[in-house]
Amino acid sequence: MLLDDILVIDFSQFLSGPSAALRLADLGAQVIKIEKPGTGDICRQLYVSDVRIAGESTIFHAINRNKKSYVADLKDAEDIEKIKQLIAKADVMMHNFRPGVMERIGLDYESVKAINPGIIYAYLNGYGKTGPWKDLPGQDLLLQAASGLTWLSNNQSENPTPMGVSVGDIMAGTHLTQGILAALLKKSITGVGAQIAVSMFESVLDFQFEVLTCFYNDGRQLPQRSAVNNGNAYIAAPYGIYKTSSGYMALAMSNILVLADLLGCAPLKQFTDPAGWFSRRDEIKQVLADHLPGNTTEHWLAILEKADIWCAPVMNYDQLVQEEAYRVLNMEITVQTGNGLSIKTTRCPIRVDGKLLSSAKGAPLLGEDNAEIDRMFGLKE
Repeated sequence: MLLDDILVIDFSQFLSGPSAALRLADLGAQVIKIEKPGTGDICRQLYVSDVRIAGESTIFHAINRNKKSYVADLKDAEDIEKIKQLIAKADVMMHNFRPGVMERIGLDYESVKAINPGIIYAYLNGYGKTGPWKDLPGQDLLLQAASGLTWLSNNQSENPTPMGVSVGDIMAGTHLTQGILAALLKKSITGVGAQIAVSMFESVLDFQFEVLTCFYNDGRQLPQRSAVNNGNAYIAAPYGIYKTSSGYMALAMSNILVLADLLGCAPLKQFTDPAGWFSRRDEIKQVLADHLPGNTTEHWLAILEKADIWCAPVMNYDQLVQEEAYRVLNMEITVQTGNGLSIKTTRCPIRVDGKLLSSAKGAPLLGEDNAEIDRMFGLKE
């Protein structure tokens, strides 16, 4: 409970902000989620799959466990007064509204700082508070598209391809958490609060710092995806995923001539110049793509792993959860909601002094904690 006694007031919705608040809760902070009467966080009904849990989306339950729900109408003067009383006692306040929203309801940074001078005021938005894109929706797929990220996945002849996970949301939430933790550390030393701002667009750009740095320093040459088994636009062969007779396997950076001997693949021996392992990567990858279906993934891995070649099987979730290497991590936890529903999800990946950070508290019911919070903090209308 590294953040024990830290109170976080969280107005954020969807994934980016709530993922940051989730990590703070995992670290021991008390997170109070402020929700709209009737509907609550829009994410409660945001069905990203056909899997629902008690009529609510799985994503809501995944990222809102271990929090409290407080219903308040931000257009109602009495509710706003209660919220301000909460803010006066808080260490951190978070939101991910579009620019201008908090200003209109009197909860912008300057107004909040007048209530609580030491507050850590943290917010997320899509594209920043200035510029021609500032009012565009900060949605993950759109950000992946606009940031150039979709030109890094899949093969050269294929359409731009997004990552199959909400990387913009998750990275932005991670960056916000980092900023909040740094500000809390500074406050513990100086007593001075701070305003922390993260845009999802900047987070997705930072996520690509490696490849963007190559672009900046390579005469602004665009990254070129491999035509065959693309894994990284800037890495030489054999980097990629290959089909075998039993499935797929991944090959990372390797010496092509060593691979030729280990795999018994004579055509690889013609590629004697290491510089050609990038410039002729598609030729090399095609040779491997033709050769590896001649045996199973297990056969090839047994040879390569023994020789300390970087390789791995390509597994789906069903295969993954059966692996002992997965089971020993104890990544799965079961949490329980206020109405007794048990939900299996993933735990926080951080360990402290060798111990796991976990809690059995599931995502809150809408307004579940209003009475307790009113009583605990002496909130009055």
